Amino acid sequence: MLAMIKVNLQRRWGRTALSALGVAVGVTTIVAMLALTGGLSRSAGDLAKLGRADFGVFQGGLADLTASSLPASIVPRIEAVPGVAAAAPLQVVPHALAADSSILVFGAEAQSFLVKRLVLIAGRDAAGRELMVGSHAATRLRIRPGQTLVVDGRALRVAGIYRSGISLEDEGVVLPLALTQQLSRRPAEISMIAILIAPGYGELAVERSIERAAPGTLALGDPSEVARVDTNSRIINKAAIIIAVLALLLGAVVVINTMAMAVIERRREFGVLAAVGWSHARIARLILGESAAVSLVGTGVGLAVGALASVLLVHALAAATFVSPVITLWVIGRGLIVGFALGVLGSLFALWQVLRVPTLKALQRE
Repeated sequence: MLAMIKVNLQRRWGRTALSALGVAVGVTTIVAMLALTGGLSRSAGDLAKLGRADFGVFQGGLADLTASSLPASIVPRIEAVPGVAAAAPLQVVPHALAADSSILVFGAEAQSFLVKRLVLIAGRDAAGRELMVGSHAATRLRIRPGQTLVVDGRALRVAGIYRSGISLEDEGVVLPLALTQQLSRRPAEISMIAILIAPGYGELAVERSIERAAPGTLALGDPSEVARVDTNSRIINKAAIIIAVLALLLGAVVVINTMAMAVIERRREFGVLAAVGWSHARIARLILGESAAVSLVGTGVGLAVGALASVLLVHALAAATFVSPVITLWVIGRGLIVGFALGVLGSLFALWQVLRVPTLKALQRE
């Protein structure tokens, strides 16, 4: 049976390739879209949890939370809110690093819990006009303590390499807050405030208290809530769903149409097999085997291309500064499910075409 499946697929290599292409299109799109939306959700959650904070405070009413801007004078007011154990002002500066503009620069006070929670894996704490580089960013930049990085046109010495456990933070660079405010020419502004909750207080209650104490702010801790509020994330998520559905429909049409044409051409062949004693079940196994082989090839190609497409899509959307595609086992699993589902759909249609035609009638067809 396996030898016959191999021969049949090689004999009609054009239709085999077209069927595999239909499967690959569906799998590629699903993997790319899931990786993109997963990256958005992770980045949104990381932004609210910088420094392993309980939640973050942002400027309200924004379509993009990375553009948040708050007056630095608001920090004492938030620190006075009952339930706030610590408030760490933070400034996020994109496109400031000459070596790699996709790496974010974070400005934080040296005594804040955000900086104190960074685990040094090389070098020492930054002092004065020095900076520290996240472990992932250091790998990308191939940088070591003692070397220099150009930030917004100024060469700064790398004091140490840190790891925080927060992907967005480990892919960034940390500078003194006063220095980032100077570099960004916003001396009295910050981007957000990371909050630690005092024992005995609930997160939701503290968030609402902060929003009442500082009108115009938005307190967010739940990653899904961050993605819901951020308009750009919502637009990309909805667009991803629409594109994925269209791609699946296209893939299904290509697979069904190709397999149907292949079966119509092979009706006489199937009639001969039935005449020499092949049962309907055995013919069905042959068709299903061919479909499984095509699905396997198409799915493999789709997974590889989908992973590459997710990276290209992030750069095409100019979102590489904030989003890194996330390829998880669940994403791969759903890609496999889609690939084999498309193959099964095509094979079921083909089986219906074959089994509904009597053997004698199939033999009479030219």
